[in-house]
Amino acid sequence: MTDRISAAMISQAAERLRPVVRRTALEPNQRLSDLLGSQVLLKREDAQVCRSYKVRGAFNLIASLTEEERRRGVVCASAGNHGQGVAFACARLGISGRVYVPSTTPRQKRERIAAFGGDRVEVVVGGGTYDEASDAAHADSEHTGAIYVHPFDDVRTMAGQGTVGLEILAQCEEEPHTVVVPVGGGGLISGIAVWLREHSPGTRIVGAEPAGAASMRAALDHGEPLALPELDTFVDGAAVGRVGDITFPLVKDLVDEIVSVDEGAVCTEMLDLYQTDGIIAEPAGALAGAAARELVPYASGQPVVCVVSGGNNDVSRYNEVLERSLVHIGLRHYFLVTFPQRPGALRHFLDEVLGEGEDIIAFEYVKKNNRETGPALVGIELERAGDLDSFLYRMKASPLTVERIPPGSPLFTFIL
Repeated sequence: MTDRISAAMISQAAERLRPVVRRTALEPNQRLSDLLGSQVLLKREDAQVCRSYKVRGAFNLIASLTEEERRRGVVCASAGNHGQGVAFACARLGISGRVYVPSTTPRQKRERIAAFGGDRVEVVVGGGTYDEASDAAHADSEHTGAIYVHPFDDVRTMAGQGTVGLEILAQCEEEPHTVVVPVGGGGLISGIAVWLREHSPGTRIVGAEPAGAASMRAALDHGEPLALPELDTFVDGAAVGRVGDITFPLVKDLVDEIVSVDEGAVCTEMLDLYQTDGIIAEPAGALAGAAARELVPYASGQPVVCVVSGGNNDVSRYNEVLERSLVHIGLRHYFLVTFPQRPGALRHFLDEVLGEGEDIIAFEYVKKNNRETGPALVGIELERAGDLDSFLYRMKASPLTVERIPPGSPLFTFIL
């Protein structure tokens, strides 16, 4: 197997995938178009088979195996979507497989993997992060001889995922000015970049990765892939601690810019996609749209394409999504408030500090041995983000001892 991907390989993958995957819609989005002042088109991979682009790469790789390799079976690691693609391919091609997932993978994705794979696929929980699951899957492959199906760092996977770029150009009426692509390990953006650089060299390619898992940015700054010391797994579909050895040089050479997107901004875009556009996107699926909000200076009247990479979202996560969004847009704030040791202190706070349109959404005494006085965790929701300065002024003028909990504080792990 070669470690070099070409546009010809993407064309071959497209032919192989044609009877299997959907040619997903490329549709205009008025909300983002108004924000950017240019036409924004969404590539709807959330409507793909298995509700993610990942099936393209997984099926292309597995369908490329020899008969002897197929008899050995396959194994993979996945945060959810790649595993569904592998399970789908195994069931369709009659191949046995095992899918290792981290414990952070939403239950909905685990259940979907099992449903797609049927009796052909076993789901195994292997560690707390994607990288730990990957280590477990590699160990399985070495021990059993099963073929490891890499979710991004294999040219067959990348070629299959690159068919998204092939479709974008075929569906665009004019050459897109910018294509914004979510980035985890780099397989999708590498495949798309290879196709665009040969067939639309003037198109600007922007990669969007979560700020808490900015492994591609770290690799570019370091000059080679390296493992992140810490990883926020909230954007589970793009939470990769180390990018690929094959994908990295392609991104370095072919991609114009990599931007890191705050998880709160991702949540805001998820909610807008759902409430305004009627699109159910998972966190990784909202990365490109969230990044596009920051691309206003680059809009030129030509189309901007955002890849909505997946729609496998667990509805039980929406409380956290809403919380992160409200914190990000400045409507929700948290404080540690120490009330004076005298009667009526709490009533004073309610009457004199809280203003119109300001609500307490969380209140819990930290000092459990005295629930009448002492420090308390207080959450406040504002009607308008611009009201914060007035609220802080009233807090400072009161007889309270107040410590604001900033969004980046470790204390937020106990709130979100």
